[in-house]
Amino acid sequence: MQPDFWNDKRAPGVPNTIDLDTYKSVVEVFERSCKRFADRPAFSNMGVTLTYADLERQSAAFAAYLQKHTDLKPGDRIAVQMPNVLQYPVAVFGAMRAGLIVVNTNPLYTAREMRHQFKDAGVRALVYLNMFGKLVQEVLPDTQIEYLIEARMGDMLPAMKGWLVNTVVKKVKKMVPDYHLPQAISFKSALSKGMGQGVKAVEAGLDDIAVLQYTGGTTGVAKGAMLTHGNLVANMLQVDACMSQLDDAGQPLMKQGQEVMIAPLPLYHIYAFTANCMCMMVNGNHNVLITNPRDIPGFIKELSKWRFTALLGLNTLFVALMDHPDFKSLDFSGLKLTNSGGTALVKATAERWKEITGCTVVEGYGLTETSPVASTNAYGERARLGTVGIPVPGTAFKVIDDEGQDLGLGERGELCVKGPQVMKGYWQREEATAEVLDADGWFKTGDIAIIDEDGFTRIVDRKKDMIIVSGFNVYPNEIEDVMLTNSKVASCAAVGVPDEKSGEAVKLFIVARDSSLTEAEVKAFCRENFTGYKVPKQIVFKDALPMSPVGKILRRELRDIS
Repeated sequence: MQPDFWNDKRAPGVPNTIDLDTYKSVVEVFERSCKRFADRPAFSNMGVTLTYADLERQSAAFAAYLQKHTDLKPGDRIAVQMPNVLQYPVAVFGAMRAGLIVVNTNPLYTAREMRHQFKDAGVRALVYLNMFGKLVQEVLPDTQIEYLIEARMGDMLPAMKGWLVNTVVKKVKKMVPDYHLPQAISFKSALSKGMGQGVKAVEAGLDDIAVLQYTGGTTGVAKGAMLTHGNLVANMLQVDACMSQLDDAGQPLMKQGQEVMIAPLPLYHIYAFTANCMCMMVNGNHNVLITNPRDIPGFIKELSKWRFTALLGLNTLFVALMDHPDFKSLDFSGLKLTNSGGTALVKATAERWKEITGCTVVEGYGLTETSPVASTNAYGERARLGTVGIPVPGTAFKVIDDEGQDLGLGERGELCVKGPQVMKGYWQREEATAEVLDADGWFKTGDIAIIDEDGFTRIVDRKKDMIIVSGFNVYPNEIEDVMLTNSKVASCAAVGVPDEKSGEAVKLFIVARDSSLTEAEVKAFCRENFTGYKVPKQIVFKDALPMSPVGKILRRELRDIS
């Protein structure tokens, strides 16, 4: 289907096209918005608010430090490994203004995962929170990293409060293991050295890479999706177009410079990175960063301080919030928009959310490789529950069969996406890129979908074996490859199984080489090698695994074993 198939299906106020010439780069969007919304709040966290003017000034200081106190050049890679704290946007926008490519890094990565990403991306600089210093010290000798910039939780707070927070984190909560990185410069020192020094403008074009966002793609090896300035700018404009939907009174649903958006999802994940860190700039929105969304009482306490108008989340988070007795007492009178993404939205969750908050949860669809938003539902009563809506402006969908032939409406096939937000390709992996991206720009998602007569899309299955745990991709190949390095494991297979809290969980089947191998040993090995969400929730020992005639493990049969 071509993009114009959806032209008469959009909600009132939503344009059918976007102007890709509006901005030349993410940096131009950022700098123009900081001038336009200078006195408006941009980000709040831990009781501190940065206005757009503050964000411009601090990111300029960080950019100036990178330009004048290191030999980093435009196009070099800088990894940013932090949770949702104010230092994150300062570092990301500062790095982009200095012409660097940002490599988003999960703070919960194990040493093995960090090592792979830093080496693969050729990272030369790293901004990290001191809680992860021990791991940084461990992986550093195996990487090309030359510059370390170390942030602490209290950096952006007033001096006395900042000292207190840093002391509590280190001495009381014991969250900072001992490490030795004498070459690291503190984040505050970097800002101090760069403050007032002026940023040398770097000419970035729409085709230049802005971010390397790591994903497993269709296999278990983490690959860097090359997201260009053009990809990110297009997705900002596309999301902005969808938010220009008119309400019943004929007014835009989202008003410029007036929205308070709650950001509990990690900014290093592409969903929140684009929605809360990038898209908010176009309209001068205010983002409230939630550092630890797992602390539900603390999260609800933070929500009580704001008359929030938008919340980005996923099924797991919605359930956790609603299960807390204090959630119902919050003021939802300003809530106009609840977006769900990352993993499938459960119908019962959506209905319960509407009943408690009065706001309809709308579900969209996207992937790391699509920057990420590919489709959205209309807001409010126009949303169609159970679907991921229709493609965002300037984007087309189609479904194909196993031979690559186009299928019609109502037919089940692999969903393909074409639009200006589709990645440039995988970093230094031409073969992997060619497998998913054809010469005409169609990206094969690996998801099985049906496009109905009205143009709405339903995701009905996954072609690939990927498991989605709380919105994060887990690839069976990665779990299995690492497990097979354990000398006590003869063979193994990982599959996804339904889970009430996280949508899916990892179930691991093992054929032991050594009969002394225990479940506790397997779990300890997994915790050492995998980020928490990848650690199998269920472990089953078997004498043999089901195989095809050519010796391929049949994961589908294993999924049917209760």
